[in-house]
Amino acid sequence: MQVNILIYEDNDNLRETLCYMLTLVEDHRVCGAFRNCIQAEEQVKTLQPDVILMDIDMPGMTGIEAVKRIRKFNTTVQVLMLTIFDDNNHVFDAIYAGANGYLLKKSVSEKLVPAIKEVLEGGAPMTPAIARKVIGIMQESAGSTPPDYSLTARETEILRSLSQGNSYKMIAAEFYISIDTVRTHIKRIYEKLHVNSQIEAVSKALNEKLV
Repeated sequence: MQVNILIYEDNDNLRETLCYMLTLVEDHRVCGAFRNCIQAEEQVKTLQPDVILMDIDMPGMTGIEAVKRIRKFNTTVQVLMLTIFDDNNHVFDAIYAGANGYLLKKSVSEKLVPAIKEVLEGGAPMTPAIARKVIGIMQESAGSTPPDYSLTARETEILRSLSQGNSYKMIAAEFYISIDTVRTHIKRIYEKLHVNSQIEAVSKALNEKLV
């Protein structure tokens, strides 16, 4: 299956490097590459990417703001943030806004393709320190009495499996359904839980004892 990838990176050399590396990967296609994300909403709607590589700091609009805007109309595209440092608040803010993980710019040569593969399989590339920070915020915001999210039995089963660290592919095999069906269920779970990413969904599920 062809994977369409959209790139936002203001460093011309890095943007060109990313494009070149992806042309070498079978079934990976760069559907767009831009030096800013000012028109990200229109571009995402038009180009329909499967994965977005999003720089955090860009002129005109930050990648964090772009992610927030994209998540208002698209909760399924996988977003990997591009960052120089992996321990700053910008990374956390981006993930909390709806990014699915991040990639260190210094590691693109060895980590780019594996990170894309991981995020497409339902993973969330990030360091434990950032994951703990997200979970900490979720714990602080969780109420004492969890609301009724009206999850179906199958959605609860899939959320439980997701909470156990299983990828989309593993969930599909466990329940004898297609990966597309898994994505559909998870999209509905995100909508019902009012979250934008896997780690938010898992954190809420565990903290509010939904699974």
